[in-house]
Amino acid sequence: MTIHRPGLPEDLPAGEALWARWALLASLGATTKEESRPSGYRTGRWIDDEGLHYDDAGCTWWTMSRMGEGRFVLYGEDEASGVKWHEPPIDMLAGGPDWLPYDELHDRLKGYELGCVYWYENGSWARAPYPDDLGDDGLDCGMSDFVDRGRTLSELSDHIDGTVDGPSADTLLAEAEAHRLEPGLLLERLRPTDPDGDPRDLPAVARALTLAGLTAPR
Repeated sequence: MTIHRPGLPEDLPAGEALWARWALLASLGATTKEESRPSGYRTGRWIDDEGLHYDDAGCTWWTMSRMGEGRFVLYGEDEASGVKWHEPPIDMLAGGPDWLPYDELHDRLKGYELGCVYWYENGSWARAPYPDDLGDDGLDCGMSDFVDRGRTLSELSDHIDGTVDGPSADTLLAEAEAHRLEPGLLLERLRPTDPDGDPRDLPAVARALTLAGLTAPR
């Protein structure tokens, strides 16, 4: 799937699917050590009580939070975004619903840390209107791995131990997208080390999956 520049709401999959793909990949790298580290000192992908996070330790960061049943907010920044520097200024919160985390968003705006904001409810994504001369809002930077299901599946497959029988990577991803994943089936199929060669912290992975709400109800 191609993300337009600037991004369009229809570039994004359903909020539940985007959350599930991001959360699944973030959970695979969870460790007990990182769980206690404040967000400002973490990089990569992770989930905590605030939601999902991505930070490349450079010029790209994103947060996605659940805001109630069927509601999500996605916000962040990449250096490619021209939104915050546009003249005349663009109101990134124009048309936003009353349930957005306005305190957080206004703090980010005051610090020139925000590049775009998208929100999801009633099965659709939306954002503030952009002027015709805006080149990019940075949506494709960092989000492409989750927007394109094939890319998510490819990365998940890199974590799967081909010598162990069990559900395929595609089946595991589909179960996560349906929020009915059986954690044990995934944990049994994971390689003992991650693609970087670091030991897998299975208890931390299981906790992250549960926190993300991807597991089957008991």
